[in-house]
Amino acid sequence: MDDYSWLRIPASEVDRAARDLLGWRLAANGVTVRLTEVEAYSGLGQDPASHAHRGVTGRNEVMFGPAGMLYVYQIYGMHFCANVVCGEAGVAAAVLLRAGEVVEGLAAARSRRPAARTDRDLAAGPAKLMQVLALDRRANATSVVDGTGPATLAPPERPVPAGGIAAGPRVGVTSAHDVPWRFWVAGDPTVSAYRRHTARVRGVK
Repeated sequence: MDDYSWLRIPASEVDRAARDLLGWRLAANGVTVRLTEVEAYSGLGQDPASHAHRGVTGRNEVMFGPAGMLYVYQIYGMHFCANVVCGEAGVAAAVLLRAGEVVEGLAAARSRRPAARTDRDLAAGPAKLMQVLALDRRANATSVVDGTGPATLAPPERPVPAGGIAAGPRVGVTSAHDVPWRFWVAGDPTVSAYRRHTARVRGVK
């Protein structure tokens, strides 16, 4: 069994894959981040918050496998977010990389995020994490496990113990936002700030 076998678990267990991903190190362009917060998304027909909920499109096809690929998408027309695809091929499942601690390449990370007030804020959010790693849409559909892509995922020196993992509702989605599939290293200062989903109320004319 190789170090990445947990990525190929059944897509229905994507939440377990997300927990297992905490503590892993993602390296790209001279910076390495230790993942401290992630968010799980299931596949077709199972999770209305998932980009793959309605089936395969040109945008989300990478989510349907194989495991170990990056699914990168753009938000607000300017920022990028990355997911690690997991589960069996043909059934969409992915884990959003929400936050991390910069453990190598601190100077480069600071130069890419000059607005960060502290080092712990450098990668404290999915778009911030992508900025410090200098990754964008060109990383979409590239592997993080076989050395062919711009980013490489490596196992932690010490796995995060189950008792050190916290769970809560997801962020930034309009459906199934209360599903407790956001996981983070409990007490870690690099975890992003949580903002609870609030439904939009249309004004009465």
